[in-house]
Amino acid sequence: MSAVTEYEPVIGLEIHVQLKTRTKMFCGCLVTFGDPPNTHTCPVCLGLPGALPVVNERAVQFGVMIGLAFDCEIAERSLFHRKNYFYPDNPKGYQISQYDVPLCRAGRLGNVRIHRVHLEEDAAKLNHLGQSGRIHGAERSWVDFNRAGTPLVEIVSEPDVHSAEQAREWLNVLRETLRQTGVSDVDMSQGSLRCDANVSVRPVGSHELGTKTELKNMNSFAFLERGVRAEIDRQVGLLRSGEGVVQETLHYDPRSDSLTPLRSKEEAHDYRYFPEPDLVPLLATAETREAAREALPAELPVERAARFEHELGLNAGRARELAFRAELGDYFERALQAVGGDGGVDPVELANWIPQLVERLEKDADPTESKVAPESLGALAAMVKAREVSRDAAREVLTLLVEQGGDPREIVQREGLGAISADEDGLGQLVDQAIASDPGAAEQVRSGNMRAIGPLVGYVMRETKGRADGGEVTRLIRERLTSA
Repeated sequence: MSAVTEYEPVIGLEIHVQLKTRTKMFCGCLVTFGDPPNTHTCPVCLGLPGALPVVNERAVQFGVMIGLAFDCEIAERSLFHRKNYFYPDNPKGYQISQYDVPLCRAGRLGNVRIHRVHLEEDAAKLNHLGQSGRIHGAERSWVDFNRAGTPLVEIVSEPDVHSAEQAREWLNVLRETLRQTGVSDVDMSQGSLRCDANVSVRPVGSHELGTKTELKNMNSFAFLERGVRAEIDRQVGLLRSGEGVVQETLHYDPRSDSLTPLRSKEEAHDYRYFPEPDLVPLLATAETREAAREALPAELPVERAARFEHELGLNAGRARELAFRAELGDYFERALQAVGGDGGVDPVELANWIPQLVERLEKDADPTESKVAPESLGALAAMVKAREVSRDAAREVLTLLVEQGGDPREIVQREGLGAISADEDGLGQLVDQAIASDPGAAEQVRSGNMRAIGPLVGYVMRETKGRADGGEVTRLIRERLTSA
């Protein structure tokens, strides 16, 4: 039997997000990326004796914004704790985080519940030198303390994810939601968003959780999906062979698609949490919550996708495509408004032109910065609906719009791309020529095989250079052959 029928994966995600503040969480050092190592440090973020932390108010507002975006309960009073551990990237020997009284609890994003959202500070960055970096015959690791103290939120989901594909998809939704709120640039390549996955499997139908393992710091959507899938397969293999799963932290190597143990999984008592003595409780006042609410976008990606799907009739995939790239959604809505969605053009038809525009631009280009104004794309879609131009000719017009901009109607007139109507004698003559050119296909159509009509339609479309309406050509051919 397959793993799908025997076992059910149960996955929870822990996401660390660097906040887009100017300064660090508890000091005035600048938050930067790519600057020379150890140039943005001070006694506070280095943990020198006598240095005292001060909470970054902007980071607190961003934390509340995230909680509101995920429909969390915002704690009026939350606590900072010391999380003790001893690694080279942790200069103080402890991390200031939140433990049993976090800033946000009990939220939801899509079909996955959010367990908690809490504030903390980031560790420094370890840079490892391999064989080429040996010094006096030994491998070395260097510590860059610029990142130490950068404001973080940790977002912990409930174990509501049940496949590697769902994990990747949900993380993408979360990332885009955070990006559109403006709290982080969520650039995984720069470490602004890092994801850990807690993975376990259990027999299908069981409600008890299996022993979980943790995959650390997967820095791309592809690596997350591949790593989770590899760990699911590994755990299923162990259980099938009668072995048990050991609770531990694992590293996934995407080059070899392999998993290696890093250390045994820590529990809360291993960190010896206790309230941070140098910080008073954090109060999220009504004014703080209201300011955070006002700073949020009027509509978040999940809500926008739902509106596109349920009010405008877009399919779920297209709705998400437009809603999760805000620039595409904005462009689409401007084009729809320009031509009037109540009759000027079908929203579904217009939405289908957006990917064709994107294909003609550079990868990830913002169409609002192209030569094609939203009003021009809307007008082109309306011309197709009104059969002023065929769909094939409209694609040619779109290419010209990308290259030179302008009014699609002027391009159609200048290039002679206007649709040939069914009433024109020339179109009827071309249909007769198409039938005469392929008597075999014509006979199949007469016999009721409508799939054979393709070559006949194609003949007419080639001769008219795409100006004829394919639907009208098909109708004329069927009239001639079925009435003969």
